[in-house]
Amino acid sequence: MLFAMIAKDKSGIIEKRLAARPVHLQYLDSLGQTLRLAGALLDAGGTPEGSLVVVEAETLEAATAIFNADPFVDAGIFESIEIKPWRLAYDHMSPKA
Repeated sequence: MLFAMIAKDKSGIIEKRLAARPVHLQYLDSLGQTLRLAGALLDAGGTPEGSLVVVEAETLEAATAIFNADPFVDAGIFESIEIKPWRLAYDHMSPKA
């Protein structure tokens, strides 16, 4: 099953976010095919203000453990985190065969 994490950054945390980004990206890369998509939520000026991450996991608890292991969580980047089961309706991002 797919699960989405919608996380909003704490105010004024951009420098800390940028400093933690390399290890965050390494973690995401380590997830392999468990990670389905990930990216920053942006403000009107294009500055990151949160994250959207989708993983495949057997249970909500397993997905929560994956999300909580993200270095951004340990670094205290997020003000709030919401985790929801997610269903893909359209996929126009993947190349067509």
